[in-house]
Amino acid sequence: MSRSLRTVLPLVAVAAVASTAFLGIGQATAEHSVPRTDKEIPNLDQVKTRIEAYYGDIETEDGEHYASPHSNYAKQTRRIAAKARKDLESDLHEYSSAHKPHKKPAVVFDVDDTTLLTYNFEREIGYHFTPQAQDEYLRTKNMDPVFGMRKLVNWADSRGITVFLVTGRKEYQRDWSVRNLKKVGYKNPVDKEHFFLKNEENPPSYLDCGSDCTTVEYKSGTREHIEDQGYDILANFGDQYSDLKGGHADRRVKLPNPMYYLP
Repeated sequence: MSRSLRTVLPLVAVAAVASTAFLGIGQATAEHSVPRTDKEIPNLDQVKTRIEAYYGDIETEDGEHYASPHSNYAKQTRRIAAKARKDLESDLHEYSSAHKPHKKPAVVFDVDDTTLLTYNFEREIGYHFTPQAQDEYLRTKNMDPVFGMRKLVNWADSRGITVFLVTGRKEYQRDWSVRNLKKVGYKNPVDKEHFFLKNEENPPSYLDCGSDCTTVEYKSGTREHIEDQGYDILANFGDQYSDLKGGHADRRVKLPNPMYYLP
């Protein structure tokens, strides 16, 4: 979740395309980046209200905000997870039929808003990201799992599909991230061989872009590194289009996220 550049997007735009074509919202945003009149700009307060309704905002007595398991967001992510499981079951059938005996099946998941839900954090910071706020939150609190994704990840791991996590979080945030993933019930390995965080001080040698990687370069380069170890990445899951671009995966699965946009 490295978000030095990010844009809050209207729910209407994101929710409408979340389960459609891979390209779309990123291109549309770029093409209409300069509104011709104020009528082309959604009211920011109304967008926030719609986001809260989409997540089914639940406020606790201590002022924390959580997404409802009955929300439209929860229903959408569970549908995506169920469809992904069916696709992966079909993929496993191919392996059992010895169509790909030389490859090891794997899946790649992003973390923020793909496996862990940042909704409470976003509400707390008013959708205004700063590295300092993120550090404090990750150090002191745990994010809930994204609806449907914990079950999918644990199922994949139990079926012999190697699970990799590739996140834009920083390397120094590893311990906080591992604690959170384990705390909320993810059972897949989260050691350094399976969990990749962005290391800008000592970038890995397999990334030609070094410490200057864009999100696409970093994530696609890491997937290529995983493939070089003999894995066939059956599916790559992410909430941003930049999580999914760059190839090195048989299938791309987009999770909805109307709260921010990462180019």
